[in-house]
Amino acid sequence: MLPDYHMHTPLCRHAHGEPEEYAAEAVRKGLAEICFTDHSPAPEGLEQYGMRLDEFPAYQEAVFRCRESAAIPVLFGIEADFSLQPEFQAFAREWLPAQPFDLVLGSVHAIRGWVFTNGGAEYERWKTEDVAAAWREYFDLVGQMADTGLFDIVTHLDAPKHSGYWPPESQIPEIVQPALDRIAAAGMGIELNTSGLIRPCKEIYPSPLILNLARERGIPISFGSDAHGPQDVGRYFDQALKLAKDAGYTHGLRMRGRKKELVPLPGG
Repeated sequence: MLPDYHMHTPLCRHAHGEPEEYAAEAVRKGLAEICFTDHSPAPEGLEQYGMRLDEFPAYQEAVFRCRESAAIPVLFGIEADFSLQPEFQAFAREWLPAQPFDLVLGSVHAIRGWVFTNGGAEYERWKTEDVAAAWREYFDLVGQMADTGLFDIVTHLDAPKHSGYWPPESQIPEIVQPALDRIAAAGMGIELNTSGLIRPCKEIYPSPLILNLARERGIPISFGSDAHGPQDVGRYFDQALKLAKDAGYTHGLRMRGRKKELVPLPGG
């Protein structure tokens, strides 16, 4: 009875299925509740992954409509990319707190305009990049995101491994720990995102090493499939639950109106 706190809608233009189909799949798989967290809109000229700003009312309406008919709680959230653009930060500071969200996921998909999770040439770029330097730059952005206080949970925390490129494991604690300290200081959580298992990295985000470092800092966890179709809801949650328990976690996050509550993980 875990919740799935990360799923998208067709408004992001790379997902499919109606919200009611996602909810029905969650019920079929025995999930406790779900939260839609489609990619955030932004003013014209600043769009990154999300719907247009004028499409946001339709997104809210679709989620609220699903909430009325679903057999489990349906929460309303957003996945907002962090950007160093002053205009984007000004928009986020005003817009995010003004919405009736239950959850705001914070994400970083790009370094210096390089969308490192994209395929094709973006994947190929890893072959010529200094991988450790790219990871350091990414985790510094994650730390800056935490410092804003605008986000509740960091999604796919070690996203740079998406394409299957890691620095030496001995360097990872030194690269990651400063960001984890800032996440802990901000009172944020991190997500166990099972979509990594279908990416070239073939591993849940974050890795067991990073998850253990997070637990040492008392950083709470949530669970997300990053579903882009109804069939993805709750996928591999048995593996995510085992990963959490192996790291020493006994509780996970429950969200309501952007307030966090710790609830026991299934199975004691």
